[in-house]
Amino acid sequence: MARHSRLEVITATLEQRVVPIFNTPDAELARGVVDACVRAGARVIEYTNRGPGAYEVFRGLSAYVGEEHPTVMLGAGTVLDEPTAALFIAADADFIVAPTLSAEVARLCNRRTVPYLPGCFTASEVSEAQACGCELLKLFPQAAVDGPAWLRSILGPLPWSRIVPTGCPSDEGTLRAWFEAGAAAVGVGPDVVTPARLAARDFWGIEETLQAALAVAHR
Repeated sequence: MARHSRLEVITATLEQRVVPIFNTPDAELARGVVDACVRAGARVIEYTNRGPGAYEVFRGLSAYVGEEHPTVMLGAGTVLDEPTAALFIAADADFIVAPTLSAEVARLCNRRTVPYLPGCFTASEVSEAQACGCELLKLFPQAAVDGPAWLRSILGPLPWSRIVPTGCPSDEGTLRAWFEAGAAAVGVGPDVVTPARLAARDFWGIEETLQAALAVAHR
């Protein structure tokens, strides 16, 4: 079961404002990435369920986080269906993220009081996700449109929405544009935990880039 309450995860996400997202099939590398994120100041971290062995890596990483970083909230991303969500929740996922909206996954997460961030791209999807009890919503795919303009247009009629665009660059200009448009938080990763940095085990580069993004979020 989740180590942290639903309220704790939502509150920490809204306070942190920049959430690092990553994936690697290498368990040792995954631990190194989490260590780097923690040193940068992150408590909310997402590991995506992509590729063979991702669940096994997550399960080991979750145990490591519980022992070494008990205040960290580790979530599982790219969770598309209820059985998969149940597996990750059993492995102590603190939150579940998906590029899609599933009423079945929402129901399961609600029963376990685990935050579920489904992917939404239209006003109807945003409204339906909220009807399913989702308090934070993932904008996906954010790169397909002028994201900040989309967000402003959604928040016009649905101003209570807490939307988290993900897969965003972590540079100051991009982050400021999202926050000024009303993003509740931003998920970063493509230019933070890069393939080159993973290959070189450049944990300092990951830490430094994420730390800079977190600083922008709190200015």
